[in-house]
Amino acid sequence: MLDACRWLALEVKYLDPIVSFYTTSLSTPVVAESDREIAVSVGGEAEIRLRRPDGVPRGGLHTHYALSCPADAYDLWWDQLSAKFDLQEVDFGSMRSLYLYDPVGNCVEIGGADDVQGLDDPTLSGIFEVVFEVESLPDAEDFYTDLGFEIVDRGDDRRRTRLTTGPFDIELWEPHLGLADARGGVHVDVGIGSGDPAATADAVADRATKREPVEGGVRIRDPDGHYLTFVDDL
Repeated sequence: MLDACRWLALEVKYLDPIVSFYTTSLSTPVVAESDREIAVSVGGEAEIRLRRPDGVPRGGLHTHYALSCPADAYDLWWDQLSAKFDLQEVDFGSMRSLYLYDPVGNCVEIGGADDVQGLDDPTLSGIFEVVFEVESLPDAEDFYTDLGFEIVDRGDDRRRTRLTTGPFDIELWEPHLGLADARGGVHVDVGIGSGDPAATADAVADRATKREPVEGGVRIRDPDGHYLTFVDDL
């Protein structure tokens, strides 16, 4: 069984400017650092991993992803970020989301998706959505439903599909511009909690283009070049 998103890797040429954006504008603390990669915490057990393009897996390019926050933190985020960024907002009825771009062109969404917590300062509570660009929606849908994702929404023009594990959604987009002119990411690398990483990977063994053991789990590559690492639930 699949669970929450543990990390999303983003490709950056130079670490310092992008790390400054995340630590300063989004108040995300650095939790790990190496010559190639710096990881920042975005709430819960989730990390954004900012990664230089000098190996594989690479981080995602122009990736649209969504961070959750407590509902009463949303207006705090709006007030803090609107002073420095040209924000866009979408009201989905059950929640509102704001959109901005980081310095390397990733579309960052913050949605007031969690319970009210009586906060005085803006805070984040994890990654609830990542968008993958795919060549064929039907083929990608088959791959991800076999992994254990459930389809919960399709676009009216059949250019996108939303799938969920419960706490985490993947949107599959054929190439196009979405909300806030966002694009789906290419060669995205994510980590996802799993009750049985090996069995999860086995479900798509005939279509995964790469498979390898990693510490605490199994990493595969899907037919569109995205990497998924299934790690043991804590």
